[in-house]
Amino acid sequence: MSIAPSSPPDSTPPLAAFYAAAVDWAHTDGRTWIYLFKAIAAALLALGVAMKLQLPQPGSAMTTVFIVMQPQSGMVFAKSFYRIFGTLVGLVVMLALLGLFAQQPELFIVSTAIWIGFCTAGAARYRNFRSYGFVLAGYTAAVIGFPAALHPDDAFLAALTRVTVVMVGIISAGTVSALVFPQYAGEKMRTAVRERFCTFVEFVSASLSGRLDRAHIEAVHALFVGDIVGFEAIRSVAVFDSPDARMRSGRLSRLNSEFMAASTRCHALHQLINRLHEAGSSVTIEALEPYFKEIAPLLHRSGEPVLSAADAAHAAAQLEAFKAALRRRVRATRAALEARPDVQWLDFDTAAELLYRFVDDLHAYTATYASLAVDTHERERWVERYEAKTNAIAAGVAGVRAALVIIVLGAFWIATAWPSGSMLLLTAATYCALVSLSPYPTRFALQMAGGTLLSSLAGLVAMFVIYPHIDGFPLLCAALTPFLLVGVYMTTKPSIAGWGIGYCIYFCFLAGPDNLVRYDPSSFLNNALALVLALLVSSIAFAVLLPPSTPWLRNRLLVDLRRQVVPACHARLTRLRSRFESGTRDLMFQICALAEGEPEVRRDTLRWVFAVLEVGNAIIDLRSKLATLPADARYAETMPWRASIRTMRDAVAALFGQPDPDRLAAALSATADAVVAVQQTLVTFMPPREEPDQLQRILSDLHFIRSALLDPQSPMTALVGGTSNACEGTRHGS
Repeated sequence: MSIAPSSPPDSTPPLAAFYAAAVDWAHTDGRTWIYLFKAIAAALLALGVAMKLQLPQPGSAMTTVFIVMQPQSGMVFAKSFYRIFGTLVGLVVMLALLGLFAQQPELFIVSTAIWIGFCTAGAARYRNFRSYGFVLAGYTAAVIGFPAALHPDDAFLAALTRVTVVMVGIISAGTVSALVFPQYAGEKMRTAVRERFCTFVEFVSASLSGRLDRAHIEAVHALFVGDIVGFEAIRSVAVFDSPDARMRSGRLSRLNSEFMAASTRCHALHQLINRLHEAGSSVTIEALEPYFKEIAPLLHRSGEPVLSAADAAHAAAQLEAFKAALRRRVRATRAALEARPDVQWLDFDTAAELLYRFVDDLHAYTATYASLAVDTHERERWVERYEAKTNAIAAGVAGVRAALVIIVLGAFWIATAWPSGSMLLLTAATYCALVSLSPYPTRFALQMAGGTLLSSLAGLVAMFVIYPHIDGFPLLCAALTPFLLVGVYMTTKPSIAGWGIGYCIYFCFLAGPDNLVRYDPSSFLNNALALVLALLVSSIAFAVLLPPSTPWLRNRLLVDLRRQVVPACHARLTRLRSRFESGTRDLMFQICALAEGEPEVRRDTLRWVFAVLEVGNAIIDLRSKLATLPADARYAETMPWRASIRTMRDAVAALFGQPDPDRLAAALSATADAVVAVQQTLVTFMPPREEPDQLQRILSDLHFIRSALLDPQSPMTALVGGTSNACEGTRHGS
């Protein structure tokens, strides 16, 4: 009698399974809990040092810790650097204002409001931790100035002690972050570099093989935009915490720039093939399709996609060999097609030129990625940088809004002589600045308000229920830990981070213990009421004075996005491409952040981004080729064909500056005239061989610009009443 074999038992030893689960937890939730206890330990350390030094308002040291503390050590160092700089600037400005207007409260309030408004505008204008320098220059002025205004005779000493408290918080946060289970941004950056390269390799393979529809391609490019902006933020932080990142900073910046160029070329090539499909240029597509299929295997090694920087060296070598032979092979393909009468040569030459540029950009990106495997490399010499693009009007509105809030609340303080007036103005200044920094200002403002109300309730319990029953610093730490843990935990969750920030900052304001705790319910309620009133007035200002959530800001940013083509047409060529690429993507990132939950707006923005990138890059390519033409009378600026190109550039710049049907017609006409003029130039004289190739490439740029303007997927067609949606189901080109 046979017995069916039983299923084999689990061969994994219990200890090994436990170890694997522990490692997985340590890399996920474990990191969050480590950060929680590090933040609380730093806050309590700052509180203890400030109390030991008998500094006034030691709770401000805790507030400083929560403002500068970040999961990665480099983020803390970077934030602390700019906070120190901003603190010192705010100290100098406020001492000057106190010296000038100590006896004129009205002028003091107005001048301080102007300074805070200026700092808020600077915070909204700039990005990353530089913006924090502006925030803290205004915040420090408020922290020092408003309480000192009540006692101007002691202003200098009060300012120095307040700055000392801030420095204690900064040093405590940096020390704990660096010494206790340090987490470095460089590790996160290495992971981001590898994952982005792998994702792009897969995207190129799928895109050129025709396996992706338009909606998926748009979604991937939207993710690329967020990745580019986030990568630059991580890179700017990593140089503070990692010698390895500092050694490779130039290459990392170059990698981001080359990724932008390669992704733009990939999309432009894909769109051109789509347009050739629509135009029925099947011969061109069939002739070039084998080259498309050869690209993806070059990014693999032993049948597997390239992952590490060391393996990328092999892919870079293969791409370099492919690029070196590409022009010769394409010429041979062109010669084989010369007997066919149905070939559209302008389409063929334009597609071939764009293919070559894509391979060139892809090779540069891969070579830079491969160079990261060594400590030093010649590709480190890179002077171009990512340049954020922020609307000056929006930044100015943020500054004016903050100044008006301070003036209104300052007038209320003067009229009522409210004892908590300094807390009122300080809260409003902090609130306006922090909300202006957020990419989701409306949601962040509401969350901060909720966190502040929660901190008032928690502070009430801590101050009047817990503190009377404890004695000594150890018990104080034990009593504060549960309250602080709630707020810090909320800051680790992006969806409710505003709650955590509002809770942590204002809990320390309200219930941060002094050296001598005063159980004064009247003062506590006054301060809590000041917090609520400041948030109420500031929220009303955000809702009434050109709120960031309304379409006006999106429209201004969209105008800025379209006008990126104008400098592409006329600005100096030095570093123009990197400014153009990074500025365009940065504007798109801001628009999409403001249009959260509005997919139609995001989709329309993405269509404008593609149009701007395609046309703008083609014009920069065109101008670069014109700048390298030989010194010959036939290529002089005064030649008719050069004049026709200048007319085309002016027409395209006018079109993107303010699109309308007449400007679109003028741009198309000027582009057609330029194409004809260059074609005639090619026919009328016979220069050396390399010069016709250069003129042919200029002709390809002009033809690509015209085809991009005529693209049925372009937002131009919908803008002037075209039927851009008629081709939504366009087949993909390869």
